[in-house]
Amino acid sequence: MKVVYVPKCCWIVLISYCFLQLCCTSVSSECFPPGDPIKCSSGTSDCTVTNSQGSFPDRSDCRAADAVFPTTEIELISAIADATKNNRKMKVATRYSHSFPKLVCPDGEDSLLISTKNMNQILRVDREAKTMTVQSGVTLKQLIQEAAKSELVLTHSPYWWGLTVGGMMGTGAHGSSWWLRGSSVHDYVIELRLISPGNAEEGYYKNVTLKEGDADLDAAKVSLGVLGVISQVTFKLESRFKRSITFRETDDDSGLGEEVVNFGKMHEFGDITWYPSQHEVLYRIDDRVPSTTPGNGVNQYFGFRSTAKAALEANRKLEETAERFGFDDTKCLLGEAVSSSLRAIAFGLTNNGFLFTGYPIVGYQDQLQSAGGCLTPGGIGSCLLPSYCAWDPRIDGQFYFNDGFNIKASNLKSFIEDIQKLVQLEPKSMCGVELYNGFFMRYVSASTAYLGKDEDGVDFDITYYRSKDPLAPRMFEDILEEIEQMAVFKYGGTPHWGKNRNIAFEGVIKKYKDGEKFIEVKQRYDPLGLFSNEWTEQVLGLKQGLSIYKDGCALEGLCICSEDSHCAPNRGYFCRPGRVYTEAKVCSNVQSITDM
Repeated sequence: MKVVYVPKCCWIVLISYCFLQLCCTSVSSECFPPGDPIKCSSGTSDCTVTNSQGSFPDRSDCRAADAVFPTTEIELISAIADATKNNRKMKVATRYSHSFPKLVCPDGEDSLLISTKNMNQILRVDREAKTMTVQSGVTLKQLIQEAAKSELVLTHSPYWWGLTVGGMMGTGAHGSSWWLRGSSVHDYVIELRLISPGNAEEGYYKNVTLKEGDADLDAAKVSLGVLGVISQVTFKLESRFKRSITFRETDDDSGLGEEVVNFGKMHEFGDITWYPSQHEVLYRIDDRVPSTTPGNGVNQYFGFRSTAKAALEANRKLEETAERFGFDDTKCLLGEAVSSSLRAIAFGLTNNGFLFTGYPIVGYQDQLQSAGGCLTPGGIGSCLLPSYCAWDPRIDGQFYFNDGFNIKASNLKSFIEDIQKLVQLEPKSMCGVELYNGFFMRYVSASTAYLGKDEDGVDFDITYYRSKDPLAPRMFEDILEEIEQMAVFKYGGTPHWGKNRNIAFEGVIKKYKDGEKFIEVKQRYDPLGLFSNEWTEQVLGLKQGLSIYKDGCALEGLCICSEDSHCAPNRGYFCRPGRVYTEAKVCSNVQSITDM
């Protein structure tokens, strides 16, 4: 592993940072699981809903007149029928609400929120047929654990187990693989029940069961929540198996553009983490092995553990200070320290449930595929301090943007090389991303889902600092904006439905060959648009106004700048063309460019 040399003046900051990060990550008697995203001021009336970070891209509140929490399909039908009869707008909210965009926001003063929090039952497990039927509010953690009791596993899943089945269906959640059916959870759905608005003769609701072979299933598998409420889902599972994981590191990223496609073909569960400013690449070599292979590895991913409030708030203060004073060297040092520390502990993967003792890490699929320790107190270590998920809005912890977009395989080499050109121009520009563990790359296959992927590609996950002040620019604001616009417009990247800022969704529906088919199904299932909101109508191209133009709008990704006021001219940031993708319009620190 590369040795990082740190000037003496920075040792105190780095030691404090790493101590807080590594030593105060705990599961203690004072752990606080996430709060409910729905909050009502009067029983179940006068409600607001937000996401897990406590803020949507435009920072606006989402309000509803009432909220309901059905536990059965009968109660769900009753709520939908009553709202439909009264022409009320509706939206579905999940247990933890992890989507960044405004999918969950209802429109109208008389709107209704339908929470699937209590629709969390495992309905049927058929061990012989290798299927499982669950209510849509079941979490990924529940699904994995219940399947394992019958010696069954879900072949692929996201790495964070705090998602619900309905949430995964709504946003196209996935793991990493180009093999077999691919890594998208919806491609393992063989049956789905959907409750939609109906006419008076139908009792104001429709209860539709879609099975493999039904064309409408390909619309419902990635639904954006605009077709109605998913009541239950049946998954095709497989027999429990083992995986073997080894991380291979290289300090030369010059061949990454060529290697990324080959690597995806070679390893069933492989993924890649790229640190562009460090020119390092971490390949996760991850494949099936015989179940007789020794090993009881467990995924206790470090970033998903409970962390002491004091550590999270101190880390945030460090990052805010670096941003405020333009300390790019500090961010680079912290980024290298964090990424090196995470690699040293295998990101929290353990060989035996307690310690990482070396590669390979061998374990059962259900123990390695996902993690989320901060959701469930009890387990490793204790700082005896109040501890939270790192992004919990109740404390001043992490607050960030999360871009996620899929680049088709044929464009990967050129896209990566363009990013490398930007890093050559600004070598420290990606240090802030590396503080959040770099560019995370996962493999996603083509899908029959209308809003799934049309071709095999790689999802790039990029997390970076977001200011609490919407008018405050970031260091290297222009570089990150150029990468975002390059991905979405130059290379036709499709955004992850549960991530991203507004501009990533401009013209998105036209990128899907079956986009019009999805809209046709939507209009059949919900002709009055009771499950639509302004944002989903804009994203589907049925309404204008997705971009919001006002002072500073480009800083938050609400618009692409077309004039200086969309940036922060009072702080030296002006609207300028991109440096590699010159068609981009980005907020550049003119003084720093002049000094180059």
